[in-house]
Amino acid sequence: MKVQEIMTRDVQCCGPNTNLAEAAKMMWDSDCGILPVLNVEGKVLGVITDRDICMATATRNKPAAEITVWETVSGKAHTCRPTDDVHTALDIMKREKVRRLPVVDEDGVLQGMLAMNDCILHAEESKGKKVPELSFEDVMRTLKAISAHRVLVGI
Repeated sequence: MKVQEIMTRDVQCCGPNTNLAEAAKMMWDSDCGILPVLNVEGKVLGVITDRDICMATATRNKPAAEITVWETVSGKAHTCRPTDDVHTALDIMKREKVRRLPVVDEDGVLQGMLAMNDCILHAEESKGKKVPELSFEDVMRTLKAISAHRVLVGI
């Protein structure tokens, strides 16, 4: 099964100069917890999550409307391609401990999003010798790896 078969294509996104209040409203209106951050060419620069917004507004002494997405985004966006096998995407999610991946073409332009929710909804039960393209076990192993607490060094 390819990522493009189960990804969400109609994705809400924002730019680096979008303020956090606008980003939060976009998430609320589209019932999502993540927005890809795109440049003018539609290439993914990063992602911002609802948690990023909460932490930024809680730790800065400014209203959400005065903080830009770019001030908040950290690290790089982990992505996959539409033509990747879904197991490749699950491996990225496990390794990077993320539940959602922007799906980009070879130029880095956003094509959609793949979320654990998409995988869960398309997973099938293993029955006898017939192995499904995406099994409940595949999805559960990924969720377990993502959910494992990170080991903090020096504490």
